[in-house]
Amino acid sequence: MRSEILLPIGELARRTGVNPVTLRAWERRYGLLKPQRTPKGHRLYPVEQVERVEAILAWLQRGASVSQVGDLLDKPLSTPPTGDWQTRQFQMLEAIANLSQRALDHQLNQAMALYPAVTLCEQLLLPLLDLLELRWRNYFNARLEQVFFHTWLRSKLGARVYHDNQLLQGPPVLLAEDSDRGFDPGLWLCAWLFTSNGFAVEILEQAVAGAQLQSAAAALKPRAVLLNLGPRIDTRALQRTLQNLQLPTLAGGALLALHQAQLGSLDLPHLHTFDTPQAALQLLQGL
Repeated sequence: MRSEILLPIGELARRTGVNPVTLRAWERRYGLLKPQRTPKGHRLYPVEQVERVEAILAWLQRGASVSQVGDLLDKPLSTPPTGDWQTRQFQMLEAIANLSQRALDHQLNQAMALYPAVTLCEQLLLPLLDLLELRWRNYFNARLEQVFFHTWLRSKLGARVYHDNQLLQGPPVLLAEDSDRGFDPGLWLCAWLFTSNGFAVEILEQAVAGAQLQSAAAALKPRAVLLNLGPRIDTRALQRTLQNLQLPTLAGGALLALHQAQLGSLDLPHLHTFDTPQAALQLLQGL
């Protein structure tokens, strides 16, 4: 019978994409999961818990906070959730204004223990980046805050990606920056979502010429290439480079709307476009 199948926590994590630390937090703090225990205390989950985790994820992706999910699981998804994401965003905004790395670490570490990377990206980090963009347009201290936050975010996401990468096998995804604009959060958010969901990555954070990108692909033998596009693209050069790569390619980023028509005119059957890190992950999972 289905109910007799028991999964260790690592297998539940593999099937759902939620890491074991988060699964244990959902159980201990909120009672969302109810594992059985072996004589030695190891958790074993009935296979039905896979569907329960998927239901939890569905509510989180709709904006519910993890503390609300227990009461929402038996309700239809049409019920509108009201999460605590705005509070979290403004707490991080305050930490940035105070140049407080410790407060930022605390806020993000707390959220990472409770939510999958995709939910954090969609509900916390991307909205926070939008708030910061508005703030920095007219704020006199914008450059200082920007340098502080980007340095912190690059370090934080880089450490997560490095740690996850050490545990992953198989051909990587090659992520490459396509412009010289400097740090772009979107590239690292894509890398974080990929490694959090079982895809190893290699990252070229600075733009390289098409021939150099081809050399990197020849050496690394990636399963796919992601190009994070900047404000301007050279359509002819991009066509030549991607034709020579002959690999599934994800191209886009936050500025995709600027290039949609140009990219649509390219005769490249392996080209897929994305506008958010979540969309890039979905494309990668479908390859």
